[in-house]
Parts: sequence; structure tokens; C-alpha cells
Amino acid sequence: MDKTRFTVAELGGADPYKLSTGLIVPRPIGWIGSISADGIPNLAPYSFFNCVSGAPPTFVFSPGRGGRKDTLANVREVGEFTINIVTVEVVEAMNATSASHAAEVDEFEAARLTAIPSLSIRPPMVGECRANIECVVTKIVDVGHTDHGSALVIGEATEFHVDPALLDGTRVDQAELKAIGRHVGNGYSHSTDLFELIRPD
Repeated sequence: MDKTRFTVAELGGADPYKLSTGLIVPRPIGWIGSISADGIPNLAPYSFFNCVSGAPPTFVFSPGRGGRKDTLANVREVGEFTINIVTVEVVEAMNATSASHAAEVDEFEAARLTAIPSLSIRPPMVGECRANIECVVTKIVDVGHTDHGSALVIGEATEFHVDPALLDGTRVDQAELKAIGRHVGNGYSHSTDLFELIRPD
């Protein structure tokens, strides 16, 4: 099979980003709740997000470092965040919180979402979400270009909150969850077209 070759050092502008986000799909969405040192809540979605360990449950998301990023500033200052699982019921509200706002704007309020208190940390959770995770920051690592790179925020879970209708013990019904995935541009996908493969011995 002939393939088009791209040497990263020879790419310019947004081309490396376009290739990365166009190929690594679908990406889970980390809808991150944070709070400033002054107590102003913030809510923003990140598709550079994932679970990277189960023992202890550890999650990462990666905000850009160019200009002021309220989420990044908040997790640096406060050291805590919530993950609010994006499902079909809240996808429109998630999209609304991707807009840029001044640091003093409460995105929960702007998107008409219910900010419910966490149990072990200060940032609130999205009450409309069917599942939420409370996390404490364990490390923040600067990644990439000095001016235009990102920060890798690593956090450990302290609490899980899950709609009991989704659960069989601690197993989550994937078809019932109806999680949303992120693609390139304005593209999203539903995670309901499921199939199974039996792992080989």
C-alpha cells in the first residue's frame, strides 16, 4: 500500500495538529471542572484526555499553554479538578462551554448547568451528567513547544459518582451510558455501535 509521507520537521502551521487529531479518533472528552483560588468555578472540555492507570485510577488531560488558560491556571493554583462524563444528554451544553470567556465568568452558570458540590475537593461537578469523578492533581508536566505547547495534567481519583441505572456492581453499561467521542473539526460520534472480540488465550 502506497502512503503519503509527512516529515514532521517539514510541516508548517496547523498541519501536525490536523494529522494528529484526524487520526487519533474517537477521543474521549474530559469535561473538566475547576475552581480558581478566588473561588470562581470554571468548566471546559478537553479531547486530549484519557485514563492512564486503574490502580490508583489516574486520568490525564492536556490544556494548551499559549495565553491564559483558566483551567490550567486553576489546577496549578488549587490542585484539584472534576471530570464530568459527556453523554448524549449533555453534549450541547458541553459544546457551549468550549467558548472563550473572561476569567471571572462562571461557565456552569453561563451554560445553565447545575454546579453540585464535590465531597472531597473544592471544584464542583456538573449535576446533569450521569457520572462524575473527583480528582486531585499529582503532577503537571509541560509538553512540546515553549510558547505553543501544552501541559499534561495528571490526577488521581478520590471519588466516583455514577447513576445507578448505568451500573451492574462496578461494571458500567456502555450502551446505556451513551458516551460521546470527539473527532476532527466539528465532528463527534456516538459510542453505541458496539461489537465484541474475544481476547485470545
